[in-house]
Amino acid sequence: MGNPHDNRTNSTTGSAPAAGPAPTVDMMDPALMRDPFGGYARMREQAPLVRGSFFGRGTPIWLVTRYDDVKMVLGDPRFVNNPANVPGLDIENIREKEIEARGIPREYAQYVLDSVLDADGADHIRLRKLVSRTFTARRVAELRPRVEQITEGLLDRLAGTADDGVVDLMEHFAYPLPITVICELVGIPEQDRAQWREWGKALVTLQSGGMADALRDMVGHIHELIERRRVAPTADLLSGLIRTHDEDGDRLSDTEMVTLVLTLILAGHETTAHLIGNGTAALLTHPDQLALLRKDPGMMRGAVHELMRWCGPVQATRLRYAARDVEVGGMPVAKGEAVMAVLVGANHDPREFDHPERLDITREPDGRRENHVGFGHGLHYCLGAALARQEGEVAFEALLRRFPDLALAVRPEELERQMMPGSWRLARLPLRL
Repeated sequence: MGNPHDNRTNSTTGSAPAAGPAPTVDMMDPALMRDPFGGYARMREQAPLVRGSFFGRGTPIWLVTRYDDVKMVLGDPRFVNNPANVPGLDIENIREKEIEARGIPREYAQYVLDSVLDADGADHIRLRKLVSRTFTARRVAELRPRVEQITEGLLDRLAGTADDGVVDLMEHFAYPLPITVICELVGIPEQDRAQWREWGKALVTLQSGGMADALRDMVGHIHELIERRRVAPTADLLSGLIRTHDEDGDRLSDTEMVTLVLTLILAGHETTAHLIGNGTAALLTHPDQLALLRKDPGMMRGAVHELMRWCGPVQATRLRYAARDVEVGGMPVAKGEAVMAVLVGANHDPREFDHPERLDITREPDGRRENHVGFGHGLHYCLGAALARQEGEVAFEALLRRFPDLALAVRPEELERQMMPGSWRLARLPLRL
């Protein structure tokens, strides 16, 4: 059933299971990417596991859509991120095949295939520890004044970007805020940040040539920065990683250092930008919730959690591989089979959330309980979740305070989405201030 306040379709309660075996779901199906909420809801009510594939070909995977099953897969060590860690089997790496299909040479593909997001066990813990101190709750809290300063500066200039009275919030606020914050943390010079934004956009377009060129240029730029920081170190994260590498190469290889920096920058701004975009659109199309938040900005922490549940930008995780035979939701998953946890299915599961189709910022009014899985779960829980939440809180608070008449410049159904499997992203967000 359509939601009159948004261009989403909310079919969270599902429909009666279809008779007979379900066909394999093509993750690239435009209809599914346009309405992942309804599409995955129907799968969730059909069976605990549903077969899926990319481009309607290749090795099939299992889609896990129910809340308890998603948390089980993400938190169970019997599932690994790297298929090479499944003992006794030589398993096709599905992501590697897709990267090859994009024309990205192996010398550069390693920087996106062998990251902390793909590591398991001791390797994952080692890499995560190298940067985890930067993202603790205490360190993130210390960053808040700087995040607020960046936010106010961007909003000071926002009206000046208007074209016929309309501003694009994605281009001039939602993206610049998190990329400025993460680049400052990592150590990307200010004059290079606009280029990183362009590289980031090219990398997620799914266009072969653009992806390969962007990845090559990003890797080359990080190598250049490493050489500069070796000569003139600063207090940023990159300088700290260089010290670790130079003092103890066994803890961090050269390739791992470049990969870690690349991962932090991309993961540190893309998802936060779309949390801000999706969340702003959601509030502007739900005037009752917007009124509550304007009346009591102290509800902001809980509101950000609810927005992350209701319209989070990451709708499915990277693949996990069963390291042994295992059951999920009472259904067998054979050793070596690939599983994808569908976060949007879990976050809209009526088994866990009352009226999950409803945006309700009062679900957890103090925002201290996180029962959604928008940031994942288990050992690979999002390293930058605290920073992303803080940036969301600061962004929404300032935006609503500075612009009391903020409104969409188009009808909700005219909002343009980027067609990317497993993601919920606005191409642009036209607003009147």
